[in-house]
Amino acid sequence: MKSSLMIIMAIAMHIGLLAQTTIKGKVTEKESNLPVPNATVSISVNLATVSDGYGNFSITGLRQGTYTVTVSGVGYRTVTQSVQTGAELNIALERIPLMLQPVEIRAVRAGERAPFAKSNLSKKEIEKVNTGQDLPFVLNQLPSVVVNSDAGNGVGYTGLRIRGSDATRINVTLNGIPYNDAESQGSFFVDLPDFVSSVNSIQVQRGVGTSSNGAGAFGATINMTTNEFIEEAYAESNNTFGSFNTWKHTLKAGTGLINGHFTIDARLSSLSSDGYIDRAGSNLKSFYVSTAYINNRTSLRFNVFSGKEKTYQAWNGVPESMLKINRTYNSAGTDKPGEPYDNETDNYVQTHYQLFLNQGINDNWSFNIAGFLSRGKGYYEQYKGGESLAKYGLQDIIIGDSVITETDLIRQLWLDNYYYGGIFSLQYKNKGTQWLTGGGWNRYDGGHYGKIIWSQTDVPNNYEWYNLNAKKTDFNIYTKLQQRVAEHFDIFGDIQYRNIRYTLNGFRDNPDLLINNNYHFINPKAGLSYTNNNWTAFASYAIASKEPNRDDFEAGASQQPKPERLQDIELGIEQRSYSFSWGANFYYMQYKNQLVQTGKINDVGAYTRTNVPNSYRAGIELQAKWQPLQWLNASANIAFSKNKIKDYTAFYDDYDNGGQKAETYKETDISFSPSIVGAGMLNFIPAKNVEFSLLSKYVGKQYLDNTSSDEKKLNTFYVQDVRLTYAISKFLFKEINLLAQVNNIFNKKYEPNGYTYGYIYEGKMVNENFYFPIAGTNFVFGLNVKF
Repeated sequence: MKSSLMIIMAIAMHIGLLAQTTIKGKVTEKESNLPVPNATVSISVNLATVSDGYGNFSITGLRQGTYTVTVSGVGYRTVTQSVQTGAELNIALERIPLMLQPVEIRAVRAGERAPFAKSNLSKKEIEKVNTGQDLPFVLNQLPSVVVNSDAGNGVGYTGLRIRGSDATRINVTLNGIPYNDAESQGSFFVDLPDFVSSVNSIQVQRGVGTSSNGAGAFGATINMTTNEFIEEAYAESNNTFGSFNTWKHTLKAGTGLINGHFTIDARLSSLSSDGYIDRAGSNLKSFYVSTAYINNRTSLRFNVFSGKEKTYQAWNGVPESMLKINRTYNSAGTDKPGEPYDNETDNYVQTHYQLFLNQGINDNWSFNIAGFLSRGKGYYEQYKGGESLAKYGLQDIIIGDSVITETDLIRQLWLDNYYYGGIFSLQYKNKGTQWLTGGGWNRYDGGHYGKIIWSQTDVPNNYEWYNLNAKKTDFNIYTKLQQRVAEHFDIFGDIQYRNIRYTLNGFRDNPDLLINNNYHFINPKAGLSYTNNNWTAFASYAIASKEPNRDDFEAGASQQPKPERLQDIELGIEQRSYSFSWGANFYYMQYKNQLVQTGKINDVGAYTRTNVPNSYRAGIELQAKWQPLQWLNASANIAFSKNKIKDYTAFYDDYDNGGQKAETYKETDISFSPSIVGAGMLNFIPAKNVEFSLLSKYVGKQYLDNTSSDEKKLNTFYVQDVRLTYAISKFLFKEINLLAQVNNIFNKKYEPNGYTYGYIYEGKMVNENFYFPIAGTNFVFGLNVKF
């Protein structure tokens, strides 16, 4: 796979040099005839440029012929027209109310000229890959992304890593509002089933990126928006059916603009799947409603969306001893004698309320304010066999001469939380200057309690053996400036102050451990970008700081974690043309006190982490797109990286002598950080509205802990998918789209995720490895109808 990706990129680079012709022109404002800088001029997904400070643009590297040119700019209606190569265009853009644009998104996204590594997915690109799998699988083809799934088929609990960084290090915002769980700092997309169907665009920034709201970005930032204005009324039905009895039904509708001021969008979704892993079933439901009032200078928008999930637990993984015997083995529920307990499930409801006010002051100034509330409540239920009564604060039972100290029971571990706050931004834009100040405040109030709902022994009804609460307050403020300093050069500056107050009133297994911490972080960023015709280049330096999460604090009073600090250097270059585009991004991420996974996992699937003084990630990300013919195009990306801890000490339980044994490692690999990650796509268009795609994914060897031991690793894997789509226009309905996709066509047996626990027994090191396999060959069919 590694060779295939490099060959595609090399061939594409050679053929791309053959194109010679040019389209150039000028973009002006229709009303005033003034030039429009920073307008986006595109010919296809493979080619786009921006107009300079005088409105001029030039697109080179085209073959002779007629092309469709699309020109758009913030605050202007998009213009599309046909043009012949060699022509010089004059494009006049009509201004539309600024408030039709989601101002809150511009505050946290990196712009076209911002000096950061980024990938953007449009609504059309999202629809193409949205087959019902969770968000990580939608992002699977992007650079440096590795995805996983507890149930093995992308439905239910899923995860992703970007540049080896897991979800606790990836900042996620929904319309600029933070989504990461305040305590774990992870993002649980299962709580918002099919949310992607309401998303208009996604931006993924790799590395520290620009300042955002919420948890600090130590590997990447994912920003999704649903607030983009849809001018015309619409209605559609999206339905898919696939292997493992997987169903997805989605209804979407929108009014378009009513009376020039009002708009309403809505979605209703239902997903269900039996999962690839035994009993890893999911029953997921969600809705989304957004209504807005818009005039020339003001927009007011209110969003309500909610998800309800019930998933059978599959987070124990498959023991290594079972992997070759039964890859779908699931130990969850097997504490119950006889058949596994049939309700070993996770149950959670999460509802979000968002209110946005965007106000334009004049053509240069605008501001936005938003308030939000996220309400979450739910539990996971377990059958536990042979549990100590004392563990639950219960007295031993004495019957005659017998003393009962253990019992079988069914317990529920509850979360009951409120997450609320607000964000704001003030923005100024004039010719070559873009200045923005923004920030936010949020508060998390979380209740943690446990109930015993059944026991073999006499336990009070709905007995509660712990009830603890946690509070976390997060305040941040940042200011950003992007300034044109010459015809082709822009400088970028960004500084953020963040304050976190953390109060934890005990833990389930350590109720007397009280945490009361206060963190102050200052995170500066600076960069330079160069843009000239189809060439762009950038360099940036950024600092990020991050507080530990709840599980880190539970390590014990004498082993409290330190906050982390990251210095990130990024260098990038890109050239775009119609037939060929390529880009390279170099990065060096130096960590101080990075919290790394040890490989040990607790009973709710959370990894235990420890600080290491010095560690780093260094790599190069290469991308290329090639369109030699109208009916053929290809794209590929591949990342090579080195991810090291300079000095690492591992601790192992010594079952022979008690206590622990320490072992030190030098220049060892960071866990779950493959040195090679690649993706490729080859698209054939044999007939109008028909597209046949080959999708490839390659992930190199990963280690389950930080010892670089081949006895504790995830093997290299290469996976090939095939997709066929057919669009029928204006036949009974506005549009009908048919989809057929076969995943893992070579039936590759692979595991992208797992965990390990090592200990010493009878003088030998014993490694207990557990894996999360992905399904072999499987299929999905889709029928999407636009009315």
